[in-house]
Amino acid sequence: MAGTEGPGRTASGAGPNTEEEGRAGAEGRTAPAGGGDRPARTGGARAAGAGEDAYLARAEATVPAEALAYDTAATERWAPEPDKRPGRTSFQRDRARVLHSSALRRLAGKTQVVTPGTRGHVWDASPRTRLTHSLECAQVGRELGAALGCDPDLVETACLSHDLGHPPFGHNGEQVLSDLASDIGGFEGNAQSLRLLTRIEPKRFVRSEETGQDESVGLNLTRAALDAATKYPWRRGEHPKDPASVKFGVYEDDLPVFAWLRRDAPPHETCFEAQVMDWSDDVAYSVHDVEDGLHAGHIDPGALLADPERAEIGRVALDRGHVPRDADPQELSDALDRLLAQDWWPHGYDGSAPAQARLKDATSQLIGRFCFAAESATRAAYGPGRLTRYGARLVVPRAARLECGTLKAVADLYVIQRAEQEAIRAEQRVVVAELAEALTARAPEGLDPLFRALYRAAPDDRARRRVVIDQIASLTDASARSLHADLTGPGRGR
Repeated sequence: MAGTEGPGRTASGAGPNTEEEGRAGAEGRTAPAGGGDRPARTGGARAAGAGEDAYLARAEATVPAEALAYDTAATERWAPEPDKRPGRTSFQRDRARVLHSSALRRLAGKTQVVTPGTRGHVWDASPRTRLTHSLECAQVGRELGAALGCDPDLVETACLSHDLGHPPFGHNGEQVLSDLASDIGGFEGNAQSLRLLTRIEPKRFVRSEETGQDESVGLNLTRAALDAATKYPWRRGEHPKDPASVKFGVYEDDLPVFAWLRRDAPPHETCFEAQVMDWSDDVAYSVHDVEDGLHAGHIDPGALLADPERAEIGRVALDRGHVPRDADPQELSDALDRLLAQDWWPHGYDGSAPAQARLKDATSQLIGRFCFAAESATRAAYGPGRLTRYGARLVVPRAARLECGTLKAVADLYVIQRAEQEAIRAEQRVVVAELAEALTARAPEGLDPLFRALYRAAPDDRARRRVVIDQIASLTDASARSLHADLTGPGRGR
């Protein structure tokens, strides 16, 4: 979409993620477009700490479709197109497009935390992939968003989209690609997600007024869906609180569509639906990564009672940014104690059916606990009305954020930072780096047909290098290894 402008498209700022308790107030806020009070939910109030099953049981059918209207700007698409079948909302179409995308399917071959196909010494748990994580994030986000008045299909679309741009080998592969692309704008999984949604994923083509050629507009999602999927709406080096942060959400050559989707957005703010997506992502992966670590035998619940282990968990939580920077060790210890004190907390795990059931109940309880904390605090700040777009900020209580961050640190320490993992990560870095060298040498003929065409159409060397990065990022863990073997094996002349 580079060099293409839509009607009334203007650049705007970026925004932080979900806010801490007490920072969001209703004063001075304007009502969201298409607003109005959300109808009362059935089933009455829910007790704090209730589980995921009870929390997710509230059907979105209690929210009439007409009450979920967003304004025409929110439902506008970059390339106008008619609805093939009347009766569906714009956001239902968005959700369907992401669900049927090849980018989403590829997440099945990308590791979440525990490598699929490996067997722990306790039980083979068929651990989560990026795809199953995205599906679970989408379920959590859909229901939390609906409870707060968001369109559930819109939030689900954002959750399904949030990891599409992650390359093979997760953050390890992301770092290698970032280094390789350091002089052409870097690489970041969230910026790559936007690029996939608006450019790479083949769904819609339009005739360019500048070149007269047909150009891909990706899935051609609505403005609100693209905005909701944008976790870090700023360019590299423009983080509103930490300019040194490696997190960003758009490359330079994707700025035209970024400016369009951010039209009229307040500077340095993410939309409410993106905040719901972000918290749902945190909740899903913090809880489920610990579950997978227990299944695989990497986490010993008894170790969480030992002072040296607890101190190390606190250190990881702070050093790796899992908790707010101003958290102190005692706060983190208290957060862990609150979780360990729950009746449902699994204090042991042997892989038996009762142990599996108890662990599953614990994950359910944790999801309910974290979601209800955010819902209650946000309602306390903004009242019972529908909360959408830029009419509110999601309020996540500090206690919930510390508990969630402590779980992230547990999985980080005992699963991601296992001693044997470093040798694996080193080998993965070699695979990605050598793939980049081999594909660059063989381009364009050595690229897949989709990227071959993009390479030939690229206007300069910088753009051509970006296409090579795009191809590598699209690979699964297995296809990256397979292509690497094909291109660099004996007799390949590397």
